[in-house]
Amino acid sequence: MHIATVNPANGETVKTYHPMGEDEIERRLQLAEATFRTYRTTTFEERAHLLHRAAELLDEDRQAIGRVITTEMGKPIKQARAEAAKCAKAMHWYADHAAELLADEEPDAFDVKDSGASRVLVRYRPLGPVLAVMPWNFPLWQVVRFAAPALMAGNVGLLKHASNVPQTALYLEDLFHRAGFTEGCFQTLLIGSAAVDDILRDERVRAATLTGSEPAGRAVASTAGEMVKKTVLELGGSDPYVVMPSADLDRAAEVAVTARTQNAGQSCIAAKRFIVHSEVYDAFAERFTAGMKALRVGDPMDEETDVGPLSSEQGRSDLQELVEDAVRAGATLLCGGERPDGPGWFYPPTVLAGIGREMRIHREEAFGPVATLYRAADLDEAVLIANDTSFGLSSNVWTRDEAEVDRFVRDLEAGSVYVNGMTASHPAFPFGGVKRSGYGRELSGHGIREFCNITTVWHGA
Repeated sequence: MHIATVNPANGETVKTYHPMGEDEIERRLQLAEATFRTYRTTTFEERAHLLHRAAELLDEDRQAIGRVITTEMGKPIKQARAEAAKCAKAMHWYADHAAELLADEEPDAFDVKDSGASRVLVRYRPLGPVLAVMPWNFPLWQVVRFAAPALMAGNVGLLKHASNVPQTALYLEDLFHRAGFTEGCFQTLLIGSAAVDDILRDERVRAATLTGSEPAGRAVASTAGEMVKKTVLELGGSDPYVVMPSADLDRAAEVAVTARTQNAGQSCIAAKRFIVHSEVYDAFAERFTAGMKALRVGDPMDEETDVGPLSSEQGRSDLQELVEDAVRAGATLLCGGERPDGPGWFYPPTVLAGIGREMRIHREEAFGPVATLYRAADLDEAVLIANDTSFGLSSNVWTRDEAEVDRFVRDLEAGSVYVNGMTASHPAFPFGGVKRSGYGRELSGHGIREFCNITTVWHGA
């Protein structure tokens, strides 16, 4: 198993790591279980103090960890620093709100009396060690949005991070330790994917969360189902971006460029399919394509770079195959589409028009800066195209017509509907999908309760 930092801007291997052996994995599982027994008894105030400190340290480390992220997976340095800042914000938010989100609840007095009780409480108790299988594309954020609520709920975390971001994974373990969390509260497991199944089957691991590919989600869900363990899955996405005639076209096109190319388009919640009403299709396509062409592709350490390299050579090859398949089937390239020469795994911002259902890119997630344009005759056709996917993570709608907004919110098959704006995650709002984009929710009160034992406490009269 190859666990290494390989710089995607030039293909050079920076640092390699040996996977942990069985003895070290066992030691860490024992430590997680032992730590949970005591950590679960700490107060919200104690946990909040530690998490606030972790956030402060992360803010202090923003420049340094930003460079590590950029070196490991190619994110432009400005975006890497912004990711660190977002993580610190989420830590502060959960530290401030967890006690309220997990406060005891008292059912209606009539129902209490009707049950024959003198008092009834609903209490949220932690489950235990939670295994997190996380991806490389937002190597800090994906972990923190699990870890912050899990730790505040009284759980402890075991992280299996993507094998191409080992330095970020080890940084996270060190961050929580420096903040004052005891060693077993958050541990990084430097292991390959093949080791996940045995760890998930271990009785000391009580639940799992995974963000990643559909095959990886199926594997984790299958094992967890066999072992009767709770899981939360956030898998792929092929989010629609619908533009109706009443939209502010200039703004819609400007935001569309960012929505498709942030993180070089390597985001589950990136807008990928741009569905435009026929009345404004040509005008939007012209603006959008011009915006994509204007982006600066290059060294991700350069402050002026808009789009860095893709994270791996395989990822670029997969993306190129989708584009070539679409062109062979009759799609039109409005810009991009040619892999550049030279070192690094770069790919140009690309726009494809004339997409048909027989094309792979219509069915599969394009994980890179490639946008597909669809023409819709009316709202009904826009909804049909938007829902014609196995995914259902988020969606974007641009319209000033409130009746249209109501229709889209009612009919779009997605975990989120963003109106006149770009999909983004925020600690206060639930995040997750439907269909093959997964199940369960992260963030907000919904996310922190996913890994809690929701306990009814009944007192006799």
